[in-house]
Amino acid sequence: MDASHVLRRPVFCTVVPPHLLDKIAQSGTARRADAAQRTLEHDAMLRTRRRVTAVRALATPPAEPAGDDPRRTVYDAQHRTRLPGKKVRGEGDAATGDATVNRAYAGLGATYDLFLKAYGRRSIDGSGLALDASVHYGEDYNNAFWDGQQMVFGDGDGDLFVDFTVSVDVIGHELTHGVTQYTANLQYHGQSGALNESMSDVFGSLIKQYSLDQTAEQADWLIGAGLLGPNVSGVALRSMKAPGTAYDDDELGKDPQPATMDGYVNTSRDNGGVHINSGIPNHAFYLAATELGGKAWERTGRIWYDTLTGGELAPDADFADFARLSTATAVSLYGEGGAEHRALQKAWSTVGLG
Repeated sequence: MDASHVLRRPVFCTVVPPHLLDKIAQSGTARRADAAQRTLEHDAMLRTRRRVTAVRALATPPAEPAGDDPRRTVYDAQHRTRLPGKKVRGEGDAATGDATVNRAYAGLGATYDLFLKAYGRRSIDGSGLALDASVHYGEDYNNAFWDGQQMVFGDGDGDLFVDFTVSVDVIGHELTHGVTQYTANLQYHGQSGALNESMSDVFGSLIKQYSLDQTAEQADWLIGAGLLGPNVSGVALRSMKAPGTAYDDDELGKDPQPATMDGYVNTSRDNGGVHINSGIPNHAFYLAATELGGKAWERTGRIWYDTLTGGELAPDADFADFARLSTATAVSLYGEGGAEHRALQKAWSTVGLG
């Protein structure tokens, strides 16, 4: 799909979901509750601003033909909320003395590498879009987000969350929202919104696996491993292998993600539970990838990528639509009755979408 001829409405997407911050905001520890409440209020303001100002407009291709190299720029917000901040590292510049800046730069590159080398996609728009990121955003800001134009990372509070650049899959997750924005443009509510979130988890995990050269069997299938602070009982924000098991903590609560449609959550919160119900298509991808084995970005990732970008996935697609289209993509790519077709059928059937 040619992004330069399609109308897009960017959405505001955060990696830490509102339901988790809501729980922390009820903490008996004032510092934790205050930090969570500030993050929630700030995110709500940005989300409202995005809805008001996101006018559908034609995506503009770069002035020069896209090459095969990324165009990265990292800015330091200096603990303020005015973007982008001070430029601290550009494409090809030497590493700085700030580990956060260097991790952001490397994460942008890892994301660019996967999409280019595995799928032939030049940046998130397919036309060499520059990749910008701002770090050290706000004070004790417990989130990272894609605002439709760039990545933004908070430093965390050092208690429940640490620096949001520590997990390359979080960087990949947020940038993949941009890929979705420029392709299927999945609406950010209900099942289409949960699919939007799941696409970001899937490719975020694949970016980590690709950068570590891991097989499906070697991967941890966690989103945000290393992001939770030293006082949290948990391993990550989400688990694709076992949704609902990523954390179980007095302050964060218990991971609410379902693995199958039997646990589907009907809620008006978080745009209809987009960060919760995404566990279902996440688990389907994990099941298919481990059934096929090998490098998950090669076959299962190709099926997901082609389904997302192929032009048939409607903006309001639900889980059943994606299950049907991805299975058809498996047949188109690898033949009917082959291992890939069988793996997709089995995975979707297991999560209740046979």
